Amino acid sequence: MTYAHWLHDFETEAERRRQRADPPWERGANLHPDVAKSIQRFQVGEAGDGANLIAKAAGNDTYLAAVKLFVAEEQNHARMLAELLAAGGVGTLGRHWSDTVFVKLRRALGLRLELMVLLIAEVVALRYYRALRDGAADPLAAQVAARILADEERHVPFHCHRLELAFRAMDRPKRAAVFGAWRVLLLGVAITVAVDHGAALRRLGVGRLVFVADVLTAFEAALARTRGEQPKAPYVPKRARPRGLF
Repeated sequence: MTYAHWLHDFETEAERRRQRADPPWERGANLHPDVAKSIQRFQVGEAGDGANLIAKAAGNDTYLAAVKLFVAEEQNHARMLAELLAAGGVGTLGRHWSDTVFVKLRRALGLRLELMVLLIAEVVALRYYRALRDGAADPLAAQVAARILADEERHVPFHCHRLELAFRAMDRPKRAAVFGAWRVLLLGVAITVAVDHGAALRRLGVGRLVFVADVLTAFEAALARTRGEQPKAPYVPKRARPRGLF
């Protein structure tokens, strides 16, 4: 895998997106209030301009071009989520505390550490959008979630590839310590999201403990990629549990 491969991947997807019609917003959406509130918070997180990440990616023109297209995809996610909320008669949020914390943490760090924080958000998003796709009682919400999930499934290995290159020169004991701290941060974020979005997750048929466990499983697969390994098996989240657990 090379930066040229990823650039081609993002360019191909950008062309596919230009040729594909938008979801049928005019049909409207029936969003449960708990799910709508949850989508509002994720929409804020997708809405950044990516300027800080783009600035840090300078130095390799091919990688920089791929990062710009990645940011464009994230902005398209924010647009689609805003359209989905509007179709359900719900507005967007100007800000949310969780996004503010993530942005401040990422901007205070260099490219490698920023990507480590970003990868946490992407892994959490994998499980969230899968839950929304499979558990939403609304066809429009399920369609939007499926489109975003397909992008996120490409984003994770893209960031893992860049991080694998960044960690190559680090000796094993130091890398093990960094990965340990990384796991702790991921666990804290996963628990926070599970609590903050607990009502929506239950509505989507996913218990909080299941959500956290599935995020941890996906993160271990991502760590394998950053070590230059292939995950032992594709990540397949557990089926939805009965609502009301944990």
